[in-house]
Amino acid sequence: MGCVSTTETGRGAEAAETVDTDAGPARITWFPATGTTKAGNARLVLALGHGAGGGIEARDLQALAAALPAHGVTVALVEQPWRVAGKRLAPAPKTLDTGWRGLWPALTAAGPPVVAGGRSAGARVACRTARELGAHAVLALSFPLHPPGRPEKSRADELLGSGVPTLVVQGGHDPFGRPAEFPPGEYEIAEVPYGDHGFGVPKKAGPGQDEAMGMLTAAVTRWLAALV
Repeated sequence: MGCVSTTETGRGAEAAETVDTDAGPARITWFPATGTTKAGNARLVLALGHGAGGGIEARDLQALAAALPAHGVTVALVEQPWRVAGKRLAPAPKTLDTGWRGLWPALTAAGPPVVAGGRSAGARVACRTARELGAHAVLALSFPLHPPGRPEKSRADELLGSGVPTLVVQGGHDPFGRPAEFPPGEYEIAEVPYGDHGFGVPKKAGPGQDEAMGMLTAAVTRWLAALV
């Protein structure tokens, strides 16, 4: 699977693993479930890809990586090849899917069921490939239902076609699709009030930023606990 390096953090052992894919080298940063090594004894693995405008430093990805290991879930933060290569612009969706497919054997190698997920473009990748790859479920953070101001350019078919249990966590003020805009379907949706596409909340809003991240991690923790 390539080069593996480990660093110690305040959250425990963190291992970065480089994986060769047909789209180029990608990287997985593992946050093991408490008391485990990597993912072997975890209840689930949650694999999370980043969006087209940023990397795994996104606040929602980092919040889940910090919170979920204590609940028996190993978190794998996935960096697509274009980010590993230092490029600024994400490639076409087909290339993103190729990178994700190439990573999948490394995500499943430890044995626990893998929940595919990501934020924004990463959520789209997870939905598009879930059935094909045998994902246990999908977590879609800030799913970009449509481009800002273009509701007619809906991507609902990707979400509705995931074919597995799916949770959408969406900011209440997300310009890529507010919760009320989402169509009926066989998925669950949780709202972070006042949140934008990055789950940022204005200072004048009721919940502060820490509270908003607490809502997000609580919703995901409850949903994962209920998965069979």
